[in-house]
Amino acid sequence: MQTLLHLLPLAIALAISTVPILAALLILLSPNRSRSAVPFLIGMLTGMFAVAAVFTMAAQLVPSARLPRRTEEAVGQLEIIVGIALILLGLFSIWRARRSEAKAIPAWLKSAETLGPVSSFGLAFILNLRLKSLLLASAAGLALRADVKSTAEAVIWLVVYTLIGASTVAVPIVATVISPGRTEPRLVAGREWLTRNGELLTGIILLIIGAIVIVVGISRL
Repeated sequence: MQTLLHLLPLAIALAISTVPILAALLILLSPNRSRSAVPFLIGMLTGMFAVAAVFTMAAQLVPSARLPRRTEEAVGQLEIIVGIALILLGLFSIWRARRSEAKAIPAWLKSAETLGPVSSFGLAFILNLRLKSLLLASAAGLALRADVKSTAEAVIWLVVYTLIGASTVAVPIVATVISPGRTEPRLVAGREWLTRNGELLTGIILLIIGAIVIVVGISRL
């Protein structure tokens, strides 16, 4: 239960990542959706799991002390640092959202509409290397370092983290594959809303999650 409480906010924050969601919507509204949507989803799942797994393995470098409490304190100190970084990134996102009056989709993201299967997979994988995703994955790795005692258990929690984190990309893709005609108006509405409010939403979520990570870190000290 403790592992779930520590990982769930991170996975939810990852799920509310507006750039991957917007990229998925652009692909689903493009003529290439039948070829590119599923590869994008596979790339998202693969990249998300891989990045979190790398940080989980890196977290094992936190030295083990004779007293388990000392190890947990070291993890807590690193979590506080990650939490502060998340808050700073959130403040920057809010500042950028307030500063930008014109809300337009960046050209590099707009190009998702023209991507084929391989390029869509690659884009999804690369989106997991953004600073927000890396910070959340590092926090997840630290949580698993402190809370989980076996490799098998860590893998299970990584799968849970990935499935929740990718859910907001998976749901519209699966829904569109099943019933494209019914989902298209919702996709258009979602694209317009995210274009206007995505940056601000990201900032607010990062502030909240950063504060949670700091509280978790302090509780380990």
